[in-house]
Amino acid sequence: MQHLLSQFRERIIAACADKTPLNFRGGGSKDWYGQVPQGEIFDTRDYRGIVAYEPTELVITARCGTPLSEIDAVLSAQHQMLAFEPPYFGASATIGGMFAAGLSGPRRQSVGALRDFVLGAVLMDRKGEALRFGGQVMKNVAGYDMPRLLSGSLGTLGLILEVSLKVLPKPFAEASVRLMMDEREAITQLNAWATKPLPISASAWHDGVLLVRLSGAHAAVQAACRVIADGGVLVDDAEGLWISLREQSNQFFMGDDQYSKPLWRLSVPPLTPPIKLKGEQLIEWGGAQRWLRSDADPAVIRAAAAQVGGHASLFRGGDKSVGVFHPLSPAIAKIHRRLKNTFDPSGVFNPGRMYAN
Repeated sequence: MQHLLSQFRERIIAACADKTPLNFRGGGSKDWYGQVPQGEIFDTRDYRGIVAYEPTELVITARCGTPLSEIDAVLSAQHQMLAFEPPYFGASATIGGMFAAGLSGPRRQSVGALRDFVLGAVLMDRKGEALRFGGQVMKNVAGYDMPRLLSGSLGTLGLILEVSLKVLPKPFAEASVRLMMDEREAITQLNAWATKPLPISASAWHDGVLLVRLSGAHAAVQAACRVIADGGVLVDDAEGLWISLREQSNQFFMGDDQYSKPLWRLSVPPLTPPIKLKGEQLIEWGGAQRWLRSDADPAVIRAAAAQVGGHASLFRGGDKSVGVFHPLSPAIAKIHRRLKNTFDPSGVFNPGRMYAN
């Protein structure tokens, strides 16, 4: 792989010298995420392969171009998983793109986000140097914050070469329960359950139906079912249901009457009451994530999210000229610009993918 790194290094140095924008790209499964990609495509897929995997240590390290499906297959063989359930959004998804996007799936409610599982990363900077941050064990805290910063940076700080992640064992048992209740009742109930020792690993409310997934030891799941399933029904073969939610391929996200409308992602405190906005909503993560299909004024949507202490991103579709991500406060915007200018003073790494340079 050294010859590939040499090629990467030469291209990055030349691009910085000429100020030629580069679009770091793996499988392209998330090209639509963020602002419109700019620059020459810098394909990372050839730099692939699992560098190290220690099932007993619950750690895996892989190169950026490694297919996410390959990672999942290797982990599944050891009855382990990427616990934050990252969405693929396409069969071509790579671990580098997953890390750069920083997205988490339904299980984020119980285990945390992708950034909480990052142990280390290798970044090729503007000088073509491979900088190593963090390590492969949780106790190695040197440079630990930098990998978390890279998570979700959309390649704007440099070329992500490798990622080390903590993995977890798959649960021994899972069960999903369907309950009928309105939005306000669902939010209240989810937050009440959150105060109890229940193995809730995911939840989703839409159109009067609340779905709850329980994961853990057989006895714990059975006991929780007796608490939660009162008035509800167990869902058979629910795995596909949660995958469709993770991949946004269910009726809410893909329905003919909804697909033409912009999809907004609202991040708010879990106890936030129903947010009255034009359009249709789906609630995840115990109330903390609200998906909104709406053609309402972006300013109105963002104001409603900000009013309850949250923020709103234009996740998919719509007019990206309004800004995909929630506007930063002046202080945070200043930090953002200083970070970008420090790592990429020439402005060539995925320019404008998050905010204007």
